[in-house]
Amino acid sequence: MLYKDKSTQVTKNELTYIQKVWHTVAIVALLVVVILIARVAFNVLLMMLCGVLISVYFHGLGDLIERHTSLSRRWAMVISVGGSFALLGILLWFMGTTIQNQVSQLSNTLPSTINTARAKMAETPIGHKVLEYFSGDNSQRLMTTAQSFFSTSFGVLGNIYIIFLLGIFFTASPSLYKDGIIMLIPEDKKFIARYIMNRISLSLKGWLKGMMLSIVLITILLTIGLSIIGIPVALVLALIAGMLKIIPNFGSLAAMIPGVLLALTMGTNTAIIVTLLYIISQTIVSNIVTPLIQKKMINLPPALTIISQIIMGTLSGALGIIMAVPLLAIVFVLVDELYVKKINNTSLETKTREMPMAD
Repeated sequence: MLYKDKSTQVTKNELTYIQKVWHTVAIVALLVVVILIARVAFNVLLMMLCGVLISVYFHGLGDLIERHTSLSRRWAMVISVGGSFALLGILLWFMGTTIQNQVSQLSNTLPSTINTARAKMAETPIGHKVLEYFSGDNSQRLMTTAQSFFSTSFGVLGNIYIIFLLGIFFTASPSLYKDGIIMLIPEDKKFIARYIMNRISLSLKGWLKGMMLSIVLITILLTIGLSIIGIPVALVLALIAGMLKIIPNFGSLAAMIPGVLLALTMGTNTAIIVTLLYIISQTIVSNIVTPLIQKKMINLPPALTIISQIIMGTLSGALGIIMAVPLLAIVFVLVDELYVKKINNTSLETKTREMPMAD
């Protein structure tokens, strides 16, 4: 009997061990499947984030209108969405012809501008070395890298269309999607989940405010400065710099290239002045906007921002570079709330009572 009891116990232990092995294998397999799906659908997730940012913009503007008027929430949102599209239409109506003419002029003069800049660079030893580096195999590698950075899953127009639709749906009924996420959370954690979502919303609103202010200021400053210097197509160059401002670090450098190349055809001194204008404008905008961003958003380390942009650019091209900063901000909030504060024994319940609610 004793032998049978021991045999039965060993069999149960073996079964328990086998079950643990199979559970481990199942978990690993599930993780692999999730990673593969995430890798394939990563661009789609980024487009969802873009749609969320559009919704955050409209609701943030609606909050502003509702606070400063006696309008209801519905009418504030109608004015927010309708007014934004109306303002965009008015700008295109008055500036569309000028922009179109300057874009056509820039595209016609760009080849000769590049050839002139190349000839001037070849006159100096440093410029000659730079031209040698960008020729041959190095040029091909750079072109391949650039193509991978600016490749997209559905094409540019397809991405814009999908992002726009997602933004409209998220704007129309944000509570539907927020409540859907909350339903997936255990009952005792719903309170913390709402707090984290509100904090992420406020961080994204702060990022959008700072970014939009940066785009407007850099466009105005460069339009005035380039026009005074006498650079042709000043408005288009300023708009390019303003739009590229959405890409921290790399965008400002890329925006300088067409302006400096065009100024180089007018003389070396003009190119130096234009370079200084770009640097000074970027510095002024950064000093004005940075405090505004830091009021509502985590202060992200510059080195970590660059690393995230490189990783995201490699994974998802231009869309990944643009979304690297807001995505990094979301990750910072999640790590801070779900890991750092648990280590420091910080009570989320206490802070939630002081946290303003976001739509």
